[in-house]
Amino acid sequence: MFVRICGRAGAALVMICSASVTFAQDTAQTHDMSAMTRGGSGTSWLPDASPMYMLHVQRGAWMLMTHENAFLQFVSDSGRRGDDQVGSVNWLMTMANRNVGQGRLSLRAMFSGEPWTIRGCGYPDMLASGEECRGETIHDRQHPHDLPMEISAEYDAPIRGDLRWQLYGGPSAEPALGPVAYPHRVSAMPNPIAPISHHWLDSTHVSFGVVTGGVYGKRWKAETSLFNGREPDDNRKDFDFGALDSVSGRVWFMPTPNVALQVSAGRLTEAEAGEGSEPRRDVERVTASVTFHRVSTGRVAASTFAWGRNVELAHATNALLLETNLTLNDRDTWFGRLEVVQKTAHDLEVVATQDRFAVSKIQGGYTRYIRATGSFKAGLGAAASAAIVPGELAPVYGRRVNPGVAVFLTLRPAMMSIAAQTAGGGQTMIMVQTAYDPAKLTCEAGFDPRTAASTTYDGRTYYFCSAADRDKFLTDPKMSLSMMPPKQ
Repeated sequence: MFVRICGRAGAALVMICSASVTFAQDTAQTHDMSAMTRGGSGTSWLPDASPMYMLHVQRGAWMLMTHENAFLQFVSDSGRRGDDQVGSVNWLMTMANRNVGQGRLSLRAMFSGEPWTIRGCGYPDMLASGEECRGETIHDRQHPHDLPMEISAEYDAPIRGDLRWQLYGGPSAEPALGPVAYPHRVSAMPNPIAPISHHWLDSTHVSFGVVTGGVYGKRWKAETSLFNGREPDDNRKDFDFGALDSVSGRVWFMPTPNVALQVSAGRLTEAEAGEGSEPRRDVERVTASVTFHRVSTGRVAASTFAWGRNVELAHATNALLLETNLTLNDRDTWFGRLEVVQKTAHDLEVVATQDRFAVSKIQGGYTRYIRATGSFKAGLGAAASAAIVPGELAPVYGRRVNPGVAVFLTLRPAMMSIAAQTAGGGQTMIMVQTAYDPAKLTCEAGFDPRTAASTTYDGRTYYFCSAADRDKFLTDPKMSLSMMPPKQ
C-alpha cells in the first residue's frame, strides 16, 4: 500500500490519497509525498500547506498528472494607450514520474494555445512591458506565451538522511531565478491578467535551454542554473535556442508549512534587444519573495509579496508586488494585486529625458465557480484596475489614472481532484480526509461537521467527510494513521 500526503489544513488534518502502488524505495516514497504540494513551476517551491489543482492517473509504474488553466476574456483599458480585445489566456501541463534506481524521474510538457488565441502583439495590460514584436518594444500589452512553454526532465535522489540532490533541465524550461512563475502561483491563479512586474521577477519561466542542479533538505534548498537568458522572439510557435551563457542561483527556506521564502540572483546575457542598431543588453537581476498559504475548513488564502531589481546599462530599476486571493468552499474567490514599478523611457516607449518613471497598478476582482464535471471547475469572473502614471506621462496616457476592466470565463481542475486507475485493473484512488476534530475537516460545500462520520480506533475517535471515507480508512487504519500529524 502506498499512502501520499496531499495537503494539510491545520495541525490535526491530513488528506490521504491511497492506491495499490508499490514504490521500490522508501526514500523515494517519502520524497514524493512532500513534493506533491511543494512543487511550483520549474524547480521552485510553494509552501507545503498548498491546495492542489490537478488530475492523477496511475499507469503501471508511472504516475501521470495533468494541470491546466484557461480563460476566455474580454479586456478593456482606457486612455490614449488603451485598447479592447477578446482572447484566451491558457496553458496545459502534463507530468509523468516514476522511480528509477534510488531516485525519482519526472518528465514535463507544457503548451499554450496563445499564439492562436491572443491576437497581434498581446492583450491589453496597461503599463506592462517586455520583449519585442514586429521590431518594436512591447508596451501596455502582455505578450502571448510561446507554444512550447516547458519540455523538461528532472531526476531527484537521496544523498544521506534527509539530504537529496536534484538535476533538472530541458530545451524549454525555467532556471532557478525568481519566485514561482505567476501562471502557477496560487495567489495569481484566478487572475487572467499578468503582473506589470513580470520582467523584474519571473519572466525567465520560459527559457529555451536550461540546466539546473541543487541540493536540499526538509526546509531548505540551494540551486544554480546555466541557461539561455535571451527573450523569445515574436514567432511564438518555435524554439529560440541560444548559448547557455546566463547563470543564476537561488536559496529557498520553509520556516513553517505555510510559508516559502526565496532569494535569487542572476546574470542574463544578451537578455533584451537594444534600441535600433544597438547590441543586445545584459541584465543583472535580484529577487526576493515570501509566499503564504493558509488552508482551513472551506477556505484557501494565498498571498505573495515580491521584490525584483534589474540592472542594465549602468542603471537600476525596482519592482514591488503584493497579490492575494481568498477562496471559500472552492466556489467564491476574491483576488487583488498591487504593484509599484520603476520603468524606463525605453520600457514604456516614450520620448523623455528622465531615465526612470515610478508607475503603479491596482487590480481587484471576483470569480464564481461551479462544478462543470466531476473533475473541473468552471467560473465566471470580473476584474477592475487602475493604472497610475506620474504627471509627466499624463499627456501620453491621457490622464494620470487610467481605469480598466475585464470579464472572463475560466476552467480549471477542481481542488484536490483525483481520477486515478491502477495498472491492475480499475481500482480508484480514494481521497480520505481524517481529523481529530470534525471542525478541522475540509470537505465539499454543504458539509456539516455536526454530522461527520466517525470511528473509534485504538481508543481514539477520528472524523471523516463521509461514511465512504471512514470505510476506506478502516481497510488499513494503521497505514493511514502513520501519515497523521503527531497527537496533540
